[in-house]
Amino acid sequence: MAVARVTVITASSTQGFQAAFQEGITRATDTLRNITGAEIVSQKAKIENGKISEYRVQMSITFILE
Repeated sequence: MAVARVTVITASSTQGFQAAFQEGITRATDTLRNITGAEIVSQKAKIENGKISEYRVQMSITFILE
């Protein structure tokens, strides 16, 4: 029987929401083992001078505890 944990992280990118999501996954795999899934909880954008300057995603990461 496996036990999983869910943690919430936020990641950002100047390239778009997909790039921010990938950045979060890449960073999470540096410190978490046994990641089994991810879900985007929210998407936000930072606006400067009427234009999007940064894309941000908040995501839930699920991983199996050892």
